[in-house]
Amino acid sequence: MGLDRIAAVRKERDDLVAFCRTLSPEEWKAPSLCEGWTQQDVVAHMAAIAHGVFTPWMFKFMSTKNLERNNDADVETRRSWAPGQVLAEYEKWSSRMAKLLALGQRPPLAKAPFKVGELGVYPMAQVASASVFDTHLHLHHDMAPALGRTLPPPGPGTVAVINEWVLAGIPKMCKAQLTFMDRPVTITLDGPGGGSWAVVPTPGGKPGTIQPAPVAGSAATITANPQEFAYWATCREPWRDKDVKIDGDEAYASRILDAIRIV
Repeated sequence: MGLDRIAAVRKERDDLVAFCRTLSPEEWKAPSLCEGWTQQDVVAHMAAIAHGVFTPWMFKFMSTKNLERNNDADVETRRSWAPGQVLAEYEKWSSRMAKLLALGQRPPLAKAPFKVGELGVYPMAQVASASVFDTHLHLHHDMAPALGRTLPPPGPGTVAVINEWVLAGIPKMCKAQLTFMDRPVTITLDGPGGGSWAVVPTPGGKPGTIQPAPVAGSAATITANPQEFAYWATCREPWRDKDVKIDGDEAYASRILDAIRIV
């Protein structure tokens, strides 16, 4: 059975809306764990994306060479808004975006290339995984913990969708940092929502590939918790502090882990 990306999109969207409706005026203005951003700023960032896909903003998003700078600009334009205005924008446009992402799951559109700024080109269907990844990490890591709140963990289906984006991004977003790779390495996410894949280098300086494991010649196996994978792959938390084990060439695998930074 394939990934149900749209169910995960809707679940994460609804969880974020429900969480935001509980925030007091003071909490909206409280810091998040995104450096320099308040709780409201994080929601404004996600609202800007959801709204922007229906405007010419999308062309800027696809062609930019600095997504983080664009994100900061989107947040800045909404700094004077009331919390209710920011949430209303997110509620309205994220609901419409979920329907648009659902269309992107259907062939032949699902395999159509979609450029995500400087982060690379991905099949259209995986844009939904990017949305789940972004919403989940912002809510579960950047927002709720900053307010001392604990949220229920995601189900295996959501975990699998989040990890699809992380894996897809490793050879593309980390291309320059992984040019030293001369052998495959296996990543096994042991638990619900997990699986086993190999990061395989490609000769000639081209981005490597992600392939189902096992792959011949793998220099090491990195075993990790599926629910923790995105947290350390985005460098929100050090991988050395998480449940990560290495079997095989430890120095080589550690160098790869140090090079991974997913956006």
